[in-house]
Amino acid sequence: MTLQVARTRDEAHLYLDLHPCVCGSVETAWDSGVVHVAGELAACYDGICADCGMEREFMFALPQREVMPEGWPTFGGPEPSQLLDAGEWLWVSDLTAGNVPADDRNAARQALAMARATVDEVLKFIPDGHEHVPDHAFWSELGRQVRDAEPARFRRERLEVVRDTYRDLATDA
Repeated sequence: MTLQVARTRDEAHLYLDLHPCVCGSVETAWDSGVVHVAGELAACYDGICADCGMEREFMFALPQREVMPEGWPTFGGPEPSQLLDAGEWLWVSDLTAGNVPADDRNAARQALAMARATVDEVLKFIPDGHEHVPDHAFWSELGRQVRDAEPARFRRERLEVVRDTYRDLATDA
C-alpha cells in the first residue's frame, strides 16, 4: 500500500475538504495522529460524518523532511503536491478569490492569502526552465476539467500575475 505524502496539516485538511463523504457532506470533526503502516510512520485522520454517521479515515505518508509553517496557510515545501493536482489547486484559488468578504477586512485578508498560496502551489508543478504546467500534473477529473476549460491559465507568467494580484489586494484589504 503506497500512501501519498501530506506535506503539512494545512494540505491534509484541504484534501479532506475536497473529498466529501459518500453522502456528499464535508462536515466531519477530524481526529489525527501518527500510526504505523507497513513499518512506516503515517498521519491518520479519522472521524464520523456529521450528516450520515459514517466512519471516515484517510492515511497519508509523512514528508521526508518536516515543513515549518511560514504563516497561514502553509501547504508544503518547494516540491509539488502529491495529494492535489495543479487544476485542483487553481480551482480552490478561484473558489476562494470569488468569495472574498467585502465587509470583513481580516476575513478578506485570509481569503486572499489562501488564494495566493494555492496559486503558489500550482507554480510548483512547473519545472525550472519551462513556461507552463505539464500535462502529467493533472490527474484528477476536476483538475483536467479546470485545465481543459482554459489551458492558458496554467502558463507561468499568467499564474505569477494572478498570485501577485492576490498579494497586493490582501495588503490593501
